[in-house]
Amino acid sequence: MSNRAASQDAIGAGAGILRLEPCWVPRTFMIPGRRLKLHPDDLYALGGHRGGINERWFSSTTHASNGPGTPDDEGLSYVRLGNGARVLFKSLIDAGGDLLIGPAVMQREGGWNLLCKFFDNAGAIPHHLHQSDEHAAMVGQKGKPEAYYFPPQYNQIENSFPYTFMGLEPGTTKDDVRRCLGDWNKGDNGILNHSRAYRLQPGTGWQINPGILHAPGSLVTYEPQVNSDVFAMFQSLVDGRVVDRSLLTKDVPAERQHDLDFLVGMLDWDANVNPEFAQSNRVFPKRIHTAGQETDLGYSERWVCYGTKWYSAKELTVFPKRSVTVKDAAAYGLILTQGHGVIGKHTVSTPSMIRFGEMTEDELFVTADTAAAGVKIQNLSETDPLVILKHFGPGNPEAIA
Repeated sequence: MSNRAASQDAIGAGAGILRLEPCWVPRTFMIPGRRLKLHPDDLYALGGHRGGINERWFSSTTHASNGPGTPDDEGLSYVRLGNGARVLFKSLIDAGGDLLIGPAVMQREGGWNLLCKFFDNAGAIPHHLHQSDEHAAMVGQKGKPEAYYFPPQYNQIENSFPYTFMGLEPGTTKDDVRRCLGDWNKGDNGILNHSRAYRLQPGTGWQINPGILHAPGSLVTYEPQVNSDVFAMFQSLVDGRVVDRSLLTKDVPAERQHDLDFLVGMLDWDANVNPEFAQSNRVFPKRIHTAGQETDLGYSERWVCYGTKWYSAKELTVFPKRSVTVKDAAAYGLILTQGHGVIGKHTVSTPSMIRFGEMTEDELFVTADTAAAGVKIQNLSETDPLVILKHFGPGNPEAIA
């Protein structure tokens, strides 16, 4: 069977909605925060040498950039078919993207240009940036803006450092940053001496554009972003752990890896030293309907990631014992954060514990035609809301500025 025929069969079998397997990604330079529902025995299921699992990727067509030894399918989502067979979501998009995300989007974008994940670390990670399109193109990749939202259901425990250093303190100079990079092998290179930490608040978020330094803290973070895994670490020591310099230069042309002026030049300088950084980059949810309308509709929706051309995301809450039909103007992936019920023809539930390699009922992908026609969602609980995060790719015409 061709991949296009497989796309047609998967869409038909799921009535326009695909069920996806959990996609786990390890990182050697991070420590799992243990809040992604993965069984404690499976946090290092890929082996200690590969690092702990502290990310779960959703509806992903992006290969994880984890260095030598990374499996070819690491970071790529699998669709689980009704007969138990599995097929790469990327192969369905490549062969039948017009059927999944719509012909206009496929023609414009060439694919599902979105990566979305849960990130869960025990503490803060190194101050780093994601390259712009210009700099990423030098190594054959895309630049990466990303958004953050901190779902309350996953943040009942804040772990050790619920703060994120972002940008650079106004008045910092390029020479200051150049000196830090030159001091890489002296232990702590002091980059955080030139930054400012912000307390993270569940139920809110941030927008981080390419070239902005950030050291994400210890809240579980829902992250819609462009489908790229480029980054450059600018911090040499975190919690006493040395950060290998190769993580500064992994996405830098070989001939520029010791050019400190080039490395500093990857920064969006004005955005980093912006004296109103929080006002420019913090994101608060925006309610779509009034409270009275929500009561009549049986659900509430809020934009939780918005204001960019690259992606958008909503949080949908269906009230207990309600059955609703919700329309959207674009295809989307979704992940449950609370409750159980039925979405389309698919039983859904939020797991309390997941074994590595096992299937769950909490992740789906809704095709463009089905989203536009409306998805029926039933909350089967007498008491518990059914809460869903929905991530959209570029160009959703309903996304707000």
